[in-house]
Amino acid sequence: MAEFKQKAFGLAATDTSGVLSPFHFSRSTYHYVNVKINRDRENGDDDVTIKILYCGVCHSDLHSVKNDWGLTQYPIVPGHEISGVVTKIGNNVEKFKVGDRVGVGVLVNSCRTCDVCQQDLESYCPKMIFTYNSTDKDGTTTYGGYSDTVIVDQHFVLRFPENVPSDAGAPLLCAGITVYSPMKYYGMTEAGKHLGVAGLGGLGHVAVKLGKAFGLKVTVISTSPRKKEEAINKLGADAFVVSTDAADLTAATGTMDFIIDTIAAVHSLAPLLSLLKMNGKLVTVGLPDKPLDLPIFPLVSGRKMIGGSDFGGIKETQEMLDFCGKHGIAADIELIRADEINAAMERLAKSDVRYRFVIDIGNSISNL
Repeated sequence: MAEFKQKAFGLAATDTSGVLSPFHFSRSTYHYVNVKINRDRENGDDDVTIKILYCGVCHSDLHSVKNDWGLTQYPIVPGHEISGVVTKIGNNVEKFKVGDRVGVGVLVNSCRTCDVCQQDLESYCPKMIFTYNSTDKDGTTTYGGYSDTVIVDQHFVLRFPENVPSDAGAPLLCAGITVYSPMKYYGMTEAGKHLGVAGLGGLGHVAVKLGKAFGLKVTVISTSPRKKEEAINKLGADAFVVSTDAADLTAATGTMDFIIDTIAAVHSLAPLLSLLKMNGKLVTVGLPDKPLDLPIFPLVSGRKMIGGSDFGGIKETQEMLDFCGKHGIAADIELIRADEINAAMERLAKSDVRYRFVIDIGNSISNL
């Protein structure tokens, strides 16, 4: 193979302070020597080069830059909610052309041969390669979307539907698929059923919109009473339960068919389990940095189920984007400049965002 390097520029954290600062780096691509190479391109034959226009700020980014999970390789360039436009394609690329609006989500490669990959569930592949903070097949570290360009194998590139905006659509590539996938797998799509959404943040507010699009009755469950008006009047939720209010919990006890728990902080599961009907399902998708206590009696006495789910595979992510395009769903965002990222991270740590920060990479990264 012949190696080619493309210069890139972005924002990186270099230690557990999590402070992000300008960072120059290179992205490598590879060409097999027995294939004729178009030397005007730096792409591999199956690669798509993308000029990044927007990148969402996920709670995982905050955990990662601070090494909360003990997995960070510094320097780290976060960002896995990437949207942009195609600027180059490799010789074998047929799915995309220069100028297409595209996105890149949480992963950029997998083994593609194991059982889960064969089921289009690359997100569960034991050899999955994350968009950032992963070791790529060539031994280099992957860098994410807080940068001006990215090169990705065409299999892991997603097409943006015409009516999904590039800025407010970017968070769908993590927040959107992280709630869409369990809703599909656990049967939370039957019109008329009652869905509880625990936590009204980046994931939760998209879950509300998806639930309504599926025809569900949707109740938001939150510790914050001040979110009630917005949940109902802006996002379209049918009801609101304050999880610290005994009267609210009593009134809603045993009323919900499903609850999708998007809360990323340590919290009690007992109040959520009490809201489920018999045979109800509680599915967790948030990632607290400490274990949660699981009370067994409510599960046994109500024949209830608790499960988990990660983000979906590439096929399902494209399905989700198309569904959002059909139903006019996008994230509610606060658009920020690249030089505002550290202040945004501080606000994100306090849950002070409505409901997802998105970095305007295309108009601000070069000004750092």
